[in-house]
Amino acid sequence: MFGTVHVDMGIRQSYITLPQTAISYNPYGDYVYVVTNDKDEQGKPQLIVKQHLVDTGDTRGDQIAVLKGVKEGEIVVIAGQNKLKNNTPVTVNNSVKLTNEATPQPVDE
Repeated sequence: MFGTVHVDMGIRQSYITLPQTAISYNPYGDYVYVVTNDKDEQGKPQLIVKQHLVDTGDTRGDQIAVLKGVKEGEIVVIAGQNKLKNNTPVTVNNSVKLTNEATPQPVDE
């Protein structure tokens, strides 16, 4: 037997994706903290965070698509959000790497 199959895949789309740990889920709307440049009282440059409401889409593994609220190239906080509020000064520490698994599995430790 022979057959011909046509699969309609739609148009190719690009999404901004973040680790799911970056999203803070809230009944009033999901949000992330975006790191921005600012100046302190003495005029010295410092990094602060701003809360951005986001619309999320589909998930794939540890990643979630962000449809609205974050622009490409912005620095987003992915851990420790429970200690933050708007205009909180922060320092960036990239020493801990989160997993990025397509099919995450729980691990007993």
